[in-house]
Amino acid sequence: MSSSFKSPVDTAKVIEGIAELKEKSPLSNVIILSFLAGAYIAFGGMLAEIVTGGMSAAGFPPGLIKLFFGAVFPVGLMFVIIAGSELFTGNVMYMTVGVLSGKSTFSGLTKNWIISWVFNFIGAIFVAYVFGYLTGILTAEPYMTNALTIAQTKSLGGVEFIASGKAIVSITWDQAFLRGIACNWLVCLAVYLALASDDIIGKIFGIWFPIMAFAALGFEHSVANMFFIPIGIILGKVTWYQFIVNNLVPVTIGNIIGGAIFVGVLYWYVYLRDNKLKA
Repeated sequence: MSSSFKSPVDTAKVIEGIAELKEKSPLSNVIILSFLAGAYIAFGGMLAEIVTGGMSAAGFPPGLIKLFFGAVFPVGLMFVIIAGSELFTGNVMYMTVGVLSGKSTFSGLTKNWIISWVFNFIGAIFVAYVFGYLTGILTAEPYMTNALTIAQTKSLGGVEFIASGKAIVSITWDQAFLRGIACNWLVCLAVYLALASDDIIGKIFGIWFPIMAFAALGFEHSVANMFFIPIGIILGKVTWYQFIVNNLVPVTIGNIIGGAIFVGVLYWYVYLRDNKLKA
């Protein structure tokens, strides 16, 4: 009797196979696909900001606003997985498993992580500036206030600020770091579940639940923040220093730990370590 999904062991084997392919992928392909991944995640972030714009002022409960935000944000990772692209946070898991399994090299891992991170950044900022700012979509109210509040909450390093008449305390460096770990733990589990499914609907559900959870919980995704915070920079409410030092650095480090250790290393150890020992 055939099954529409793979076992956890078989899924782990698929991951090490993908890592091997990523190691051999032409540089031009990695650059293009990394740009697309950054853009896809940005589209998901932009949609989430539009859907939740004005909900706070209208009196919606905070938990419901977070649920709506989380419900639509996963469209970005659906594009990444199903259409195909190079997302830094997912590549953290892939390449870690590949190196541990001997299917990839450490130099290949470093090259892949750097290129995907840089061009994810370019893709996300492209969407933020061209489709968020130049189109006027995120400069119209109530969406601009929502976008600015999100950007400032993520990047001001524990400083209190006023948004929509309320005092809000931005997250600290330590909080950004810890939220980054939890975020990519869930993101890489979403990738794992999507790879386990053999049909599109299964992949969509596998992606939706973990990504909805991380977005609704308020965890921090480095590539998503490459969209969320530059909107605040473009509108003059956040500086590049605040973005990079207070958010992007701790979140990127946290994302690496969450994806590499809590998913990549642990599942390699459980499911693939014996294959490496036999080799």
